[in-house]
Amino acid sequence: MHPFSEPLTLVHVVFSSRIAGGERHCIDLANAQAALGHRVHVIGSAGSAVATALAPAVCFHGLQLPVLRGWRVAALARRLGADICHGHLGPACKAVAHAGSATRIGTLHVGYKTHHHAQLDGLVCVNRAQLDGLAAGSPRATVIYNWAPERDVAAERPTDLRDELGLTAGQLLVGSVGRLHPSKGMDLLIAAFKAHAPADAVLAILGEGAEAGHLTQLAAGDGRVRLLGFRSDVDAALKAFDLFVSPSREEAFPLAILEAMRAGRPVVSTATQGPLEMLAGQPGRLVPVGDVDALGLAIAEELARLRLLPAEARAVNYATAAYDRANAVARTLTFYREVMRGRVAAADAFEDEEEAIIA
Repeated sequence: MHPFSEPLTLVHVVFSSRIAGGERHCIDLANAQAALGHRVHVIGSAGSAVATALAPAVCFHGLQLPVLRGWRVAALARRLGADICHGHLGPACKAVAHAGSATRIGTLHVGYKTHHHAQLDGLVCVNRAQLDGLAAGSPRATVIYNWAPERDVAAERPTDLRDELGLTAGQLLVGSVGRLHPSKGMDLLIAAFKAHAPADAVLAILGEGAEAGHLTQLAAGDGRVRLLGFRSDVDAALKAFDLFVSPSREEAFPLAILEAMRAGRPVVSTATQGPLEMLAGQPGRLVPVGDVDALGLAIAEELARLRLLPAEARAVNYATAAYDRANAVARTLTFYREVMRGRVAAADAFEDEEEAIIA
């Protein structure tokens, strides 16, 4: 079998303890690659929730302490005989850069940073703007869109979110899903909703994170705003939303929007990098980043529009063929092999140049 077509030994690296968008992408990619017959490993932090979400065919290696991670990742990748070492999120990509025995790949789940990504052999951009923004001399790069991983519906608790929140038939439910982190803009959403949403509307925010306390303070005094914390039933919750809102200050490729599109929910989003591309030509609505009034007015206008429609007529059809899982997994494997070939060719050219100098 040709060395560039036989099963590969793939090592993914992600150091997060919790599972958010980038981590879910890594998990689903590793599981899909293992199902195709590749030898797949994931290096992460000991005790990470990532370990419990991996398929049985994927081997997890937990690092106990966050010290010398680059050296430890390199040593482990070498011991495993890794063909590819693939980093997800900045700290992991920085560690992967040390794994020179393997071809080093990074996915730009957030964005390009020289100290994280410049020493890699290849970059997977998740939107076109990332690729277009790379400087000359950057690693080889391609655009491969993320996809919305299928959740294990059987493992989700049966839920009627509207009933849980005590909503009447005529009340409209606005929802958002994401980490409670400043970059996600949930503070902007709460302010916009409190200022402009109708009195009988309800806002449900699903997610956990360091900003939980601050957001609870912002929501205080307004019983319409519900912070629901981490939920394992996100797909069911999305179907209960009348309107999905992404208020982020920055987004490269928000999986939550893609999940809302899959659920057929009307979407209002700030015009960050990913949504600008994802919602181009789609029925979603974009508003300026960081503009509380524009966000609030868009929410109010969408709710007024939806109120005139029967519940069964509120669903939206989006074109999502570009975010096909099987195609994205196949393109990722093709990119691996292209970068591997380029690395071999570069090494051969260097040897030829050295021989010519000696001669």
